[in-house]
Amino acid sequence: MKGLPGFRDFYPEPIPTADSWSMDLRRYIFDTWRGTAERYGFREYDGPPIEELGLYTKKSGDEIVGQLYNFNDKGDRGVSLRPEMTPTLARMAASHSRNYKKPIKWFSIPQLFRYERQQKGRLREHFQLNADIIGEENQAADAELIALLIDTLRDLKLTNDDFVVRLSSRLAWQDFFENSDGQEKDAYDFYQIIDKLDREDPAVSGEKLAEIGFSIDQVNDFIESGQATDELAAIIGNIEARGLGNFIEIDYRIIRGLAYYTGPVYEAFDKRGKFRAIAGGGRYDHLVKLVSGGKTDLPALGFGMGDVVLAELLKEHDLVPALGQTLDAFVQIADESLRDASLCLVQQLRQAGLTTEYPLLKAKQEKQFKRALELKAKWLVTLDNANQVHVKNLGTRKELTVPLIEVASALQD
Repeated sequence: MKGLPGFRDFYPEPIPTADSWSMDLRRYIFDTWRGTAERYGFREYDGPPIEELGLYTKKSGDEIVGQLYNFNDKGDRGVSLRPEMTPTLARMAASHSRNYKKPIKWFSIPQLFRYERQQKGRLREHFQLNADIIGEENQAADAELIALLIDTLRDLKLTNDDFVVRLSSRLAWQDFFENSDGQEKDAYDFYQIIDKLDREDPAVSGEKLAEIGFSIDQVNDFIESGQATDELAAIIGNIEARGLGNFIEIDYRIIRGLAYYTGPVYEAFDKRGKFRAIAGGGRYDHLVKLVSGGKTDLPALGFGMGDVVLAELLKEHDLVPALGQTLDAFVQIADESLRDASLCLVQQLRQAGLTTEYPLLKAKQEKQFKRALELKAKWLVTLDNANQVHVKNLGTRKELTVPLIEVASALQD
């Protein structure tokens, strides 16, 4: 049987085919995400992979159902696999906001699901770093998140020659829309058209804009003006004070299609223009209030960074580190009469924190040695007798003999 279209299997290195997905690369990305977020003082959270369908339709309308893996469960409740993490976070924050001092700085690495057409950089599932700040209105919070985004990519060895964060404002676009006599009923369609300007034929975009009373020239003139609002200027000044100003620029083509954004929005792109956006986010000050039915009102903001585009970007830039198993020791059993004593040695090494392997079944020494090399073991360890161990460094070929009780400390040293 084959896996479902748009879903991935992750294999340990070495991966079986060039287009297989690497579990080791996924772990490297996750470890980097987690390490950078924690360095910024963010705390990790998680939520269920299935939520009530209404959590998503309340935010995005019934039209989102066509993009979801939704069904009625055995209790006849309408539910869906989560397509994004922000609604879950808003629900959690609304339920227990009094239990946490503000601002709340949380991150998560969820697996998300969307039933949509597959294309380069977009599958029907992916993992994503979500980082959010809840309970802070000041633009310092926006700058903090953008700095985290930048440093996460820098920790993956990408530089300002490789990517840029493009910053825009939904408030500025809202003013443009209202000052141009846009009708409230057309606002969602307007934002969707602007969000796709770079990916759609200009003639098609122009026709869609004309249907709701706008011209493509009118929109392009606004984008080209590129004037930073006061809120954007404050964010840029904060980023520049950190020495990260060369990673960010104003670009009003960024609008973010999701309806819940209310202020600054941004996306990170590779400068070669080969991939979809690496990450994107912004401020969504009304979502917690919406999800809680008006019971809790907290400003909030955040970004998401998916693993699919990021993995391809790292490969494109030759930034995937050496991957695969790293083994400290391979315990060779040259004398089967010493197997039980060798198992005790294996346990001793593992309890000392050393990654250790050994032959499960009787095997010739040559075969055991070959296996140690295949596993890239640093040390070949052989029990000579009940009290003495022979150790060989498979890299330098240096050999030594140590007492059994000292072997773990000898290898660690």
